[in-house]
Amino acid sequence: MPSSQPTSLHECLKSTKYAGIDQDLSLLIEDLAASCISISQAVQQGALANILGSAGTGNVQGETQQKLDIYANDVLLNAHSHTGRLAAMASEEMEHIYPVPNPVGKYLLLFDPLDGSSNIDVNVSIGTIFSILKNSSSASTVSEADFLQSGSRQVAAGYVLYGPQTILVLTVGAGVDMFTLDQQKNQFFLSNENVQIPKDTKEFAINMSNMRHWAPPVVRYVNECLSGSTGVRNKDFNMRWIASMVADVHRILIRGGVFMYPWDQREPNKPGKLRLLYEANPMSFLVEQAGGASCNGEVRILDIQPSQLHERVSVILGSKNEVDLIMKYHKTN
Repeated sequence: MPSSQPTSLHECLKSTKYAGIDQDLSLLIEDLAASCISISQAVQQGALANILGSAGTGNVQGETQQKLDIYANDVLLNAHSHTGRLAAMASEEMEHIYPVPNPVGKYLLLFDPLDGSSNIDVNVSIGTIFSILKNSSSASTVSEADFLQSGSRQVAAGYVLYGPQTILVLTVGAGVDMFTLDQQKNQFFLSNENVQIPKDTKEFAINMSNMRHWAPPVVRYVNECLSGSTGVRNKDFNMRWIASMVADVHRILIRGGVFMYPWDQREPNKPGKLRLLYEANPMSFLVEQAGGASCNGEVRILDIQPSQLHERVSVILGSKNEVDLIMKYHKTN
């Protein structure tokens, strides 16, 4: 065990590294951390808390809601409705934005309350993803249009991974830090500072069962990886796929790799499966701040101007040299 006391999230947010954020944003991040501690405790209880299994309802995405989806969504809404730091919230689980009772706050909060919820019942790592934007509207009420900001305008983003450890991963545009939850003290402490993704990798993450539906550039890239040291890449790759974006991205932040959830021809009119505003944007912000790259195959994800709250997007992110290569294949196809 380390002899010195680790630095708490609260102390980090007061440090010079985070000097560029104001008190409201600092407190909002601490509020989010506290909310996710509550969700983590519920996840650990599982069946003992009667929160496993389907809720018998569907969300705006047409997906079956799990009991824990609804629980996590309610925790986040209730925790942030009356702090005065937010003007409104938006969630994967709600069709419309959620204006807070007194919408005077500086910030807008978007979240996927429980990413990877299809893995809940089999005890695989899941998580909460969040994105924070400034409320740039001068109007007395907030509309959906106020949330339609490109990812490059995020002031903070992150996720909390509920796995063997509960880990908060955070960026405010000054690099990426990881904080591990001390279960006894109910506090997050700094455990990995200034995370950097290796530019090269021998790992890729994709759902191979969909290969027959992918666009040619993605098929080309994956086939080259599968050819290994006998192919044009001259090295052997490993495939990793957890089917939980938080878990897959966390692995990439720790040891490199490339994550792909590309467009496929089963739904040709949809640009992708993942949601731009509260999945792709915050994860892309984190990955870029850690020295990686993120694109939809054609353009940088953080440059995309959203047109609707639940807009979908193809996502390719991770080690920079691999993402750049996949983007090159899209442009030369």
